[in-house]
Amino acid sequence: MEKKVLLGNEAIARGAYEAGCHVAAAYPGTPSTEILETMARDYPVIRSQWSPNEKVALEVAAGASVAGARALAAMKHVGLNVAADPLFTFSYTGVNGGFVIINADDPGAWSSQNEQDNRHLARAAKVPMLEPADPAECREFTKLAFELSEKYDRPVIVRITTRIAHSQGLVEIGERKDVPVKPAPRDPKKYVMLPAHARPRHKFIEEQHLRLREYSNTSGLNRIEWGDRKRGIITDGVAYQYVKETCPGDSVLKIGMVWPMPDDVIREFAAGVENLYVVEEIDPFIEEYVKSLGIKAIGKEIIPLCGELTPEIVDAALNGKQFPPTLPDYNTEIPARPPGLCKGCPHGFVFTVLKKLDLIVNGDIGCYTLAALPPYSAMHTQGCMGASIGMHLGFEKAHGPEMAAKTVAVIGDSTFVHSGITPLIDLVYNKGTGTVIILDNRGTAMTGHQDHPGTGKTLMGEQTHELDLAMLARAVGVKRVVTVDPKDMDEFERVVREETAAREPSVIISLRKCILKM
Repeated sequence: MEKKVLLGNEAIARGAYEAGCHVAAAYPGTPSTEILETMARDYPVIRSQWSPNEKVALEVAAGASVAGARALAAMKHVGLNVAADPLFTFSYTGVNGGFVIINADDPGAWSSQNEQDNRHLARAAKVPMLEPADPAECREFTKLAFELSEKYDRPVIVRITTRIAHSQGLVEIGERKDVPVKPAPRDPKKYVMLPAHARPRHKFIEEQHLRLREYSNTSGLNRIEWGDRKRGIITDGVAYQYVKETCPGDSVLKIGMVWPMPDDVIREFAAGVENLYVVEEIDPFIEEYVKSLGIKAIGKEIIPLCGELTPEIVDAALNGKQFPPTLPDYNTEIPARPPGLCKGCPHGFVFTVLKKLDLIVNGDIGCYTLAALPPYSAMHTQGCMGASIGMHLGFEKAHGPEMAAKTVAVIGDSTFVHSGITPLIDLVYNKGTGTVIILDNRGTAMTGHQDHPGTGKTLMGEQTHELDLAMLARAVGVKRVVTVDPKDMDEFERVVREETAAREPSVIISLRKCILKM
């Protein structure tokens, strides 16, 4: 069988292709972005699309699944928060065609606003979760996830992390499985979650959970690698690689199916070693489950609760080694080099003006978040996607209309489409008077210039309807809508002064293409 060196994300795309996936939807977000980009580039037989946000992406994939196709949705960890509503409901409905959700956590918060551990969401939503430890397993587990989804009538989450998504490894390449699209059903008792239908479906998923737990115990996804039995280590994901590197002689239980957990395998392993350790990133998810079985284990007492693990951290925790090795002290401090907006970035003109006017800036998720850092230091709040506008209204509600003249909300074009429309409606509906600046640089620049409904082009490169942001703003009730080139800083400043002084809602569209977008 042919082998190729692939990124974890590329291997997932390959696995979906080989599994006969028909439909894929996503919203771009590091570290998951390359999954759909790879599908669009290399596997056009999969009907792939960017959706306006992760909730829509999951619903599109769920709809395709219910209609009989094998379908995949991909998103980063915080994206699953956005998609949690349909996730929990489609857990109840189950599937028709296989339905796989790829979710990429970000330990270390390399490109995210938090380090949440989405193993908890699998448990809460009562859906099975697989966790590959290298690119080869990314392909293998993605293929398996489709099979498990159809066998057990469940959506299946494949959880990766930044390190797995963006690491390369040798991956076996197989052929695509020809999976026909099943007939679309008419089964409201299964797919219409009225209370009378939801109650028996809840019973069903609890029954399936027991079957999946048995599978978890017997499938080999959770495997014992016996070595020196003085110490046994339970681990998962990329932490498994670090354990094998730093403790090659120890006994290891590799967890490949993190929910449901393999209780029988855990008991067998614990009984076979003198001392038990748990090595995992972020939360003590496995550790707490092990202890709930009445088994003593050492975990977060020595393994950090925050941040990404490294071989050095694991080595220091388990073997007492000091790392990095002691180096000569040259009494030299390396100057910090924080990231910044690109030279010529259109956002730079915007924030230069906002800083000059000494406005409170409620920010959002995008490249422009870097404006919180020097030399601009011109962003004062930032939450989740779309939060800038809602928080902006909250400022006004807290202090009155006079605050609106001192405050603006800034939000990117892609982020506005993702989660900014409903808070803008709220601003108008609840009689806010503030100013929203849409930073339209003609793409999702933060994650690599992916297209969105406002660019007029699909993931597959097809021309489509281009969303008119100005018309949309007017449609929700904003009467004052101005489009301006931020590079004309004098004009931009004049517009900002005029709109913040107005005692009614206003939208400024700062329109200039990202300097790096071809």
